[in-house]
Amino acid sequence: MGFAIVGLGDYALKQMMPRFAQSRRAHIAALVSGNADKLGQVGDAYGIPRNARYSYEDFGKIASDRRIDAVYIVLPSGLHAEWAVRAFAAGKHVLCEKPMALSSAECEHMIAAGRRAGRKLMIAYRSHFEPHNRKAMELMSQGAAGRVRMLHSVQSYRMGPTTPRENWRASRALAGGGPLEDLGIYGLQAALYLTGEMPETVSATVFRPEGDPRFAEIYASVASQLRFPSGAMAQLATSYDSAGANFAEVRGTSGTLIMDPATNYSGQKMRLEGRDGRAFDMGDPTLQFAGQLDHFADAIRDNSPIRTPGEMGLRDLRLIEAIYASAAADRAIRLNGDGSLRS
Repeated sequence: MGFAIVGLGDYALKQMMPRFAQSRRAHIAALVSGNADKLGQVGDAYGIPRNARYSYEDFGKIASDRRIDAVYIVLPSGLHAEWAVRAFAAGKHVLCEKPMALSSAECEHMIAAGRRAGRKLMIAYRSHFEPHNRKAMELMSQGAAGRVRMLHSVQSYRMGPTTPRENWRASRALAGGGPLEDLGIYGLQAALYLTGEMPETVSATVFRPEGDPRFAEIYASVASQLRFPSGAMAQLATSYDSAGANFAEVRGTSGTLIMDPATNYSGQKMRLEGRDGRAFDMGDPTLQFAGQLDHFADAIRDNSPIRTPGEMGLRDLRLIEAIYASAAADRAIRLNGDGSLRS
């Protein structure tokens, strides 16, 4: 299946595009970029024909390019909705980076556009295809740690000197609130797929230091607590202004699952402590990239279900909106089963 890569930033160039070589059913068929020099250099490096190198201005021409089956959107988050809708209008399937968009309304617009076009939409939640996280889901569903009582997850790093003009991740229009949509969404996802539940209440707090140009528009840190119908509690924290961390810890009635690092590009480690304590080596974590590509190709070619559909991205944006709403109101907020605020 031929993919057009939309956006040639660091993640696309250093992580995702090199992994196409590991895919069984996907290849890079075209490139889309606003930087002509980069388009030429990357196109030459990957052997992309010159007539399969598109600018943003002539993006609409992909509609007649039969080499392209799907578009992979790797743009700043605030641009996801616009370019997904354009891709559907061109008759292409869409694989979109996380977060799906910056609001639940944009997510709903993307889903509706895909349905109108009769094309599929998948969100690139790579951890759902990473061997250790897949095993963790299986272990928790089997009660390997007993009944889940507490979950703790942190994703953070310290952002270097920058401004919204220099770095899109510091721009509210392009990144939303900041670390929650970028890093914290991994912890939010883990809380859901490791408990197997949706939260019924959320309480949260945010922090933005005064006078720091990095955080002129976005938050430096976001922390939240989720309560699930079973009584399980999840404490989640994410930051652009603290030492690096990426872990998830689940404590149940008979054991503890520890993932550290939990959702990196590589190097995942996982162990189970308690009655059936052991360490797990599930193989190469970098297979998560090719895994999601092949999964999407399978869904398109074989019409099989998508593990991380647009509806999942919508669910997560509703929860992110609830976290910010709780922080703004300075109180716990009750949720509906789909993650939206209970009226």
